[in-house]
Amino acid sequence: MLNTVYRLVAPRRIEVEFNEINVDQETLIVRPKYLSICNADQRYYQGNRPAEVFLNKLPMALIHECAGQVVYDPKGEYKPGTPVVVVPNTPTEEDALYGENYLPSAKFRGSGFDGFMQDTIASKRDRVIPLPTGIHPYVSAFTEFVSVGVHAIGRFDQIAHHKRDQIAVFGDGNLGYVVATLYHALHPEAEISVIGLNEDKLQNFTFAHGYLAHELPKDFAFDHGFECVGANGAEIAINQLIDHIRPEGTISLLGVSEQKSAINTRMVLEKGLRLFGSSRSGREDFLRVMEIYHKYPKVMSDLEQIVGTVIPVKNIDDMHRAFEADIHKSMGKTIMEWLV
Repeated sequence: MLNTVYRLVAPRRIEVEFNEINVDQETLIVRPKYLSICNADQRYYQGNRPAEVFLNKLPMALIHECAGQVVYDPKGEYKPGTPVVVVPNTPTEEDALYGENYLPSAKFRGSGFDGFMQDTIASKRDRVIPLPTGIHPYVSAFTEFVSVGVHAIGRFDQIAHHKRDQIAVFGDGNLGYVVATLYHALHPEAEISVIGLNEDKLQNFTFAHGYLAHELPKDFAFDHGFECVGANGAEIAINQLIDHIRPEGTISLLGVSEQKSAINTRMVLEKGLRLFGSSRSGREDFLRVMEIYHKYPKVMSDLEQIVGTVIPVKNIDDMHRAFEADIHKSMGKTIMEWLV
């Protein structure tokens, strides 16, 4: 089966390539319908990665957040047209100790392995998750993004001590919104504070206390915190977390940065803090997202608040238009309606 792939071959340069798809009994063919642009995609698209990264990873189809429909299932378990999402993480082995998203041998779509900018996707059966009825189609596009927050909160629940009255989320962007929304749904008894740089964005967090980062009260304190800033602001955010967290608190690090951050290790030691990182997600996290959508339907409606620009994509020019629009967004996820 011949497939069309839209690969980034250099920053801001997308070309059409073709490959052959071999279908076996454990392979499903999925047609993308909605693609969501992530900051990681933008780092490749704009050329904001080290040169050696591009040398090793391009050419490559971008996008790891996708919702689509089953086109063909050789076993007949899925009817054609069944709405699904595809897990971008593709492990090649199992390990009793390490999660699938932390195995160095795993392949991740849109990061050295073709992402979802294709006419059709050939995926192993265990990577395909059916979507629940009633989910907003644009929200379904960034299920992977939501699963990253679910994964981080799940790890936090295992690591942090049990005094969780006050939680702080540093970051007023999409990631901060997802983490705060999920935590509020799963732990409604906790008081959540969101710390950011933009007063307008903070207004989106109607269930939390909003603070501007440069106006934090000296006596501001919390039990545990999530860092959802990344990039150039990660260092400042992490150190503010360290300054204001109570002793023996846990800090979950989620923001991605290309730069190394200098952190106040003296206060980490003095307070006996735990810092841990989370990256990506796996099949179980996707299934947990579906459980949350079923149990807490308000989460889905809350997540509609971060649906940003929706751009119909019929050709490569439209792909560029979507990426360029995403660069200039202030908030929200840019969705490509995949019509190529």
